[in-house]
Amino acid sequence: MEIGELLNQTLSPEAAVRNDATDALDRLSTLPQFPFTLLSISIGGENGGQKVAAATYLKNFTRRNVDSTHTNSGITKEFRDAFVRSLLQAEPTVLKILVEAFRSIVAVEFVKKDAWPELVPELRSVIQRSDLIDKNPNSEWKTINALTILHSLIRPFQYFLNPKLAKEPVPPQLELITRDIIVPLLAVFHLCIEKVSDAQHTSEVQTETILLIICKCIYFAVKSHMPSALAPLLPSICQDLIRILNSLSFDGGLPCKDGYSLRMKTAKRSLLIFCALVTRHRKFADKLMPDMVKCVSEIVKHSTIINKLDSLSERIVSLAFDVISRVLETGPGWRLVSPHFSSLLNAAIFPALVMNEKDTTEWEEDPDEYIRKNLPSDLEEISGWRDDLFTARKSALNLLGVISLSMGPPVKTSTASSKRKKGEKYKRKGSSSMGELLVLPFLSKFPVPTDNRENTVNEYYGVLMAYSSLLDFLTEQKPGFTETLVRTRVLPLYETPIPQPYLIASANWVLGELASCLSEGMSADIYSSLVKALTMSDIGGVSCYPVRVTAAAAIAQLVENEYMPPEWLPLLQVVCHRISDEEEDSSIYFQLLSTIIEAGNEKISPHIPDIVCLLVREISKNLPLDLEPWPQCFATLAVMAQCWEDSASEENAQDGSSQLWVSGQATMMRAFSDLLQHAWLRSAQPMEHEVAFSVPAASCVDDCSTLLGFIVQGITETDELLKLKVSELMLVWSYLIADWHAWEEMEDLSIFNCIKKAVSLDRKFAVKNFIVGKLPLPPAPPVPQKSILEGIGAFITEAFSQYPSAVWRASSCVHILLHNPSYLPEGEGVKQSLVISLCQAAFSRFRELRNKPVPLWKPLLLAISSCYLCFPDIVEKIIEGIEHESFTVFLSALAVISTSKFEHSLSSESEIKLVVMALAQSLDKLIGRLNERSSLLHDCVASLMEAFLKLKELEEEEEDEESEDQASGDEETEDDDDEDSEDDELEETEEEFLERCAKTAVEMENGTIVEEGDVEDQELEIELGCLEDVDLESTVLLVIERYHQVLLQLQLPPELISSFLEAFPECKLYFQQPQP
Repeated sequence: MEIGELLNQTLSPEAAVRNDATDALDRLSTLPQFPFTLLSISIGGENGGQKVAAATYLKNFTRRNVDSTHTNSGITKEFRDAFVRSLLQAEPTVLKILVEAFRSIVAVEFVKKDAWPELVPELRSVIQRSDLIDKNPNSEWKTINALTILHSLIRPFQYFLNPKLAKEPVPPQLELITRDIIVPLLAVFHLCIEKVSDAQHTSEVQTETILLIICKCIYFAVKSHMPSALAPLLPSICQDLIRILNSLSFDGGLPCKDGYSLRMKTAKRSLLIFCALVTRHRKFADKLMPDMVKCVSEIVKHSTIINKLDSLSERIVSLAFDVISRVLETGPGWRLVSPHFSSLLNAAIFPALVMNEKDTTEWEEDPDEYIRKNLPSDLEEISGWRDDLFTARKSALNLLGVISLSMGPPVKTSTASSKRKKGEKYKRKGSSSMGELLVLPFLSKFPVPTDNRENTVNEYYGVLMAYSSLLDFLTEQKPGFTETLVRTRVLPLYETPIPQPYLIASANWVLGELASCLSEGMSADIYSSLVKALTMSDIGGVSCYPVRVTAAAAIAQLVENEYMPPEWLPLLQVVCHRISDEEEDSSIYFQLLSTIIEAGNEKISPHIPDIVCLLVREISKNLPLDLEPWPQCFATLAVMAQCWEDSASEENAQDGSSQLWVSGQATMMRAFSDLLQHAWLRSAQPMEHEVAFSVPAASCVDDCSTLLGFIVQGITETDELLKLKVSELMLVWSYLIADWHAWEEMEDLSIFNCIKKAVSLDRKFAVKNFIVGKLPLPPAPPVPQKSILEGIGAFITEAFSQYPSAVWRASSCVHILLHNPSYLPEGEGVKQSLVISLCQAAFSRFRELRNKPVPLWKPLLLAISSCYLCFPDIVEKIIEGIEHESFTVFLSALAVISTSKFEHSLSSESEIKLVVMALAQSLDKLIGRLNERSSLLHDCVASLMEAFLKLKELEEEEEDEESEDQASGDEETEDDDDEDSEDDELEETEEEFLERCAKTAVEMENGTIVEEGDVEDQELEIELGCLEDVDLESTVLLVIERYHQVLLQLQLPPELISSFLEAFPECKLYFQQPQP
């Protein structure tokens, strides 16, 4: 059979054979019987490889043909039925592949369209007649396969599916599945549990598989919704789940590993069901909590052997802690759990916190993983869902934090002492929290280690972990409470004769976690301790890398919480020293240095030039041989450059500081130039031939743009251009951004800023290769190389197709590129090419949005207007070439945004000037075509007059407006403060949040929400350059004089004419109707 042979060839080790076979299958895929043939082969193929190949191709084929966004998915009823029959008969390896394709079909046909009414009744019948349920080994239907289909059927309903509803009802499909299949299966579920409970030390894989799948289906049914048929059966379901959990053994001595692994997965799912019931379905869960708590309380006691448990067993212990935490956060749950606080702390929570052999092994073998699991921070980014990061220790810490905030029994107090003080608003009158009554007294039993005995160290490790969970509790205490705790229980660890690395790393983490509640009086001692940890060398064969990393993370957290060191210089010196250590990863120290610079700002700025020089020397040793971790170093230098620029006004305002600031700027410019030359240019000698450069990592370009912008902005003399090789660097940079594909809002901003600085520099000094690239030496053809401006133009052109803020920024740059440089005759060709590419990109984006006026109309139309003013005939031809009558569309839209009726109308003088010039320029063409465009001519003239009137009003009121703004600013500030305080008092409720989200979802579906970009980008001032010299009043009045007879025929609004003549009385003659 041809398809079967082709499938065999797709398994060939030769790439050419595989590619040819795949191409042939793609051609055959258009035949009606093609998917049916694949189904047939996946079930009855000649070998396992061919079956898997058929199933895999069918999976990809189905996904391509099922489109949830269209009503016609391309899936016929005949194919659906055949697919389900194949699933019921497939081997396990094939079933696993086919079920992925089945989920795509279910999402469209069953969930979205609800167009498969026969599926549930037929599946119910199949399950009843399947081999294990009917106890008929000769049955053509396999129970495991049928339950797998059920699992795929109910899986989508674990989430809310209609974001347009604030309170989504239970989907009817879920109600149907639950009533007709899940509820009848509960009897099977109960019998299977009876079977595994009676034989605790044996396990059948098929029985365990049935239990796991049914348990997953129950979880999906209740994770978000509560089907009405399932609610009355929750007590019996919970009892069965508890029996599963009670059958677990954590000693690892069971003989059937595969079957028992399935049992553990079922237990994990059971605990997730408990969490969902307590969190989402309180009214049903309250009566079930006593049995839940009793069950999980036994499981958490296995934390004493946590070092011997595998990852799945530890996850179960972790989830058991989570169940108790969720129960405890409810009123009935507190009454259930509070009598057991002491035993929980002694027998379960603290044993999970104590250091064990698994920790020490991971510390040495994979310290980064150890830090991520136990001492996480913002400096260590974690991406993706990592189930192994949800450890029993983390769940125990979370439970301890909840317990510490719980109120203890009421105590008798005097009237005076029972008055609530400011800062104690969360304390219940006459009660103390369990943090005071239980947790801290328990932890105080463990003294600060004075030796390195293993048991003492391990236990105090648990004490430090416990302190990290008490942040919310400590925040509520009196100011000196935390200070006493840190001084007596944490800081002494740094003063021991032989520091214990495991404890120091944990102490670092604790200080970082408690950053928000530390008092200023401890600043010197805390930073002294952390700096000591930051410089700690390996001790007795034990690596201190985690100590140094956690110290850096703790310092970063303290600084970000505005908890500053008493002196910055010692800290900076240590961090820079760590960066220069070639034996250690420097990225975390660069990140820490960035945080310090941003926080310290003016206090650190005097040291920045010296630090920059030091870092550039270190970085240059390793570039371009190794780019890791150097992208982070460029980011750090960019932060320093920004910090130095921000300090300019502050420094220059002080007597004698201006010269120091300029000197520091010059030092930094030289250092940045040296670094960029080292990174980009192969030789520091003057370039005689084509510029050669090695492209750094794409993530560096934005930061390098900041460094280059710093150099460009600081140039004050022509000699500096040559010394710092600015032209060469800008040329390389323009090549890099011309090929920029990593569009991201914050990263791109520095590139746009550098573009503006580069154009400004060229206007001052006529930078070499800026507008026209230089000619290569013979014998190369005399074709100029790409200039700096052309590279910038390519970047701006691409920006028009990106996110809204990029469009605003790109439009702002269009005006700068076209009107600011001095285009000599030899540069006119470059300018024309630039106009063509920019106009095409801007109008193409406008076409996507033209059906309804949106904020992005304004920047796009303004950009096209700038192009039009440069080359009117060329721009009209370009726009008409994109689509017939497009030039009319452009002028109509331009007239719309020029009126006050447009919601996002022209706001600045430069915007109005640009539009007025463009409209005035267009009148010559429009008046020549009066008969066919009289309506358009009317709109353009009216918009021109209205915009010109607005411009005159702005110019006349500018001085008065500034004084009025100053006077009203104070009043608005007071009003804003009042509004802010009201917002603080009226927090959004859950119902209001859901209603707002539902409203937004409706607007998104209707297309009434359009991304607008950041407000800052919308307020960018247009730089008109040479257009500023245009005498706009003379231009407009000349147009009116020239075409006044035509204008009289347009029947313009009388109020508009009246206002215009009041402002320009000299035009009265032109608006007088001729006497008959």
